[in-house]
Amino acid sequence: MEQKYQPLFRPMEFRSGVAIKNRVVMAPMTNFSSNDDGTVTDAEVNYYARRSAGVGMVVTACTNVTANGKGFPGEFAGHTDEMIPSLRRLATAIKKEGAKAVLQIFHGGRMCPPNLVPDGDVVSASSVAAEQEGAAQPRELSGTEIKDIIRAFGETTRRAIEAGYDGVEIHGANGYLIQQFFSPHSNRRNDEWGGSIEKRMTFPLAVVDEVKRVVAEHAKSPFLVGYRFSPEEPTDPGITMADTLELIDALAAKELDYLHVSLFDFWSVPRRGVETSKARIELIQDRVGQTVPVIGVGLIHTPDEAVKALETGIPLIALGREIIMEPDWVQKVEQGRESEIATTLSKDDQERLVVPDPLWQAIMNTPGWFPVV
Repeated sequence: MEQKYQPLFRPMEFRSGVAIKNRVVMAPMTNFSSNDDGTVTDAEVNYYARRSAGVGMVVTACTNVTANGKGFPGEFAGHTDEMIPSLRRLATAIKKEGAKAVLQIFHGGRMCPPNLVPDGDVVSASSVAAEQEGAAQPRELSGTEIKDIIRAFGETTRRAIEAGYDGVEIHGANGYLIQQFFSPHSNRRNDEWGGSIEKRMTFPLAVVDEVKRVVAEHAKSPFLVGYRFSPEEPTDPGITMADTLELIDALAAKELDYLHVSLFDFWSVPRRGVETSKARIELIQDRVGQTVPVIGVGLIHTPDEAVKALETGIPLIALGREIIMEPDWVQKVEQGRESEIATTLSKDDQERLVVPDPLWQAIMNTPGWFPVV
């Protein structure tokens, strides 16, 4: 291995005591490949196992904490105890290859397709549809329902513990329910759950508190808790960079193991809310990086790009599409074979890359999602 890539291979121990062997994380990515009943398929388990030998940690695709939180077809579930054996299959496969297994837990809120939730009952912080064609009009959650969903995040965390995961990642990004409570676009409430920015943070922070409470009660060995967030929204009203800086101040005070920034481009700059030429990730690292580790992601393809990203001070890099195209990304860097890292796909690569049919069809039928040659 070239000396300049050594920073990618330093081990790291989180606040909880969970330790990883290097600084590369497999990013959470929807794969559309679970059974209709919410259990994982053999193809899905094999897909994760194929990508778990090199990275230090795997964050799974999102897992719904309630029946009405399912956001995608082919999503695996964690909302009942009957799902524990399915969850365990995936955790075991990931850990057997040497990576830590982290279950991403979420509720889709207004982004849930009506045909995937009981009675088509799509819910959110307020009865405000997303600004996209065909978006469902959600029903505003009652206070009792909100508390039930908070408890559901805790219950799914307990199931993750029982299934053998090393941690959970609370999915507060990408426009799903937790973000919907924080956003002034989707949260128009005037009660304890909305209004001021402090009240819009109430639900996200309550989920964090409940998850941490369950971990303290049920985990018998180190178990980490991370939180993923999107820094800004394009809508007006919407989350601004200034809003997010307040949110991460509050999250940093919760003694989480990490914060995971959801970005398409690692080096993207703020839309509004702050006056700066710095990238969003640099602002976030400057603000809370000395208190809580930050995971960065977005258009990091090569080891040189990954090392440059680490030079911002963030300790961890997540790879998404890169790990789909090149499951041996980490191993090839470690073995001095970085020139052999695949950066494109061909239509004949599915079997070699161990990609389930539904995910492969999504890749092939979404122009520009992957570089296909």
